[in-house]
Amino acid sequence: MIDLNTKLGNRLSLSNPILTASGTFGYGDEISDIVDVELYGGIVTKSLTLKPREGNPPPRIVETPSGMINSIGLANIGVDLFLEEKADFLKIYRGQVIINIAGRTDSEYCEILKRLTEENWIDGFEINVSCPNVSEGGIEFGTDPKILSNLARKLRDLTDKFLMIKLSPNVTDIRILAETSQKCGADAVSMINTVYGSAIDINTKKPLINSVIGGLSGPAIKPIAIANIIKSYRVIDIPIIGIGGISRGEDVIEFMLAGASAVQLGTVHFYNPLAINEILQFLEKYCSQNNILSIGDIIGKVEI
Repeated sequence: MIDLNTKLGNRLSLSNPILTASGTFGYGDEISDIVDVELYGGIVTKSLTLKPREGNPPPRIVETPSGMINSIGLANIGVDLFLEEKADFLKIYRGQVIINIAGRTDSEYCEILKRLTEENWIDGFEINVSCPNVSEGGIEFGTDPKILSNLARKLRDLTDKFLMIKLSPNVTDIRILAETSQKCGADAVSMINTVYGSAIDINTKKPLINSVIGGLSGPAIKPIAIANIIKSYRVIDIPIIGIGGISRGEDVIEFMLAGASAVQLGTVHFYNPLAINEILQFLEKYCSQNNILSIGDIIGKVEI
């Protein structure tokens, strides 16, 4: 038997290294009649803010070559409705439950975490730091090491649960933010969030999404994600969860060789929601053919 169990530091263990990516799988219950959610090592929920958000006006999603641009604007039901409407499903889910949280100020992030950390069915948190900090003039939390450090330390003090910082590639050097996350007590980092992108209708001469610029995801950003993981793996000791254009088992292996301990499936859910089945089968076959007893043995083993 091939061991697909994956340990993410001292606080979280997964039955396999496949998680869902925030914003592509709802809160798990919306897609459970199509996909066997128990096949995943865990669910990372859609971002939660303190209060409900309608998000950006449409159009806010557009397909591009090898990818998708979105500018959803963190549309979500807010913490109160989340606990009221989604908790029952997630309480009986056998995988790990990781809540992605977002805010506009340190205090908003902290209030959300305080509200949720006492829920014993929640296993951890992923912190979306690609949000504009209104207290600092709109600078994204994840682009300034000092601002990130201030937030991460406050959140670490509020919970003993698994804490993961989701890093943006839209920075000069992602390694600095990864090191900052580790120094401030994060158990892991996830990378990468979406890359800035835009698209224009050549007939109307207007942008194809209302916000003009959005986040590019899908296979187009996979090489960017791999490069950032290779760089970061060499400067931090905490686990990296890889994100960006993963659609096949081969992609998972590539991310893990680069240094990822686990991965998240995102855009693939929109065009192949059953990808998890094929990926798990491939991982077992690959390990068997290469005499690998534990999937964790290949982490960071790219020969450079």
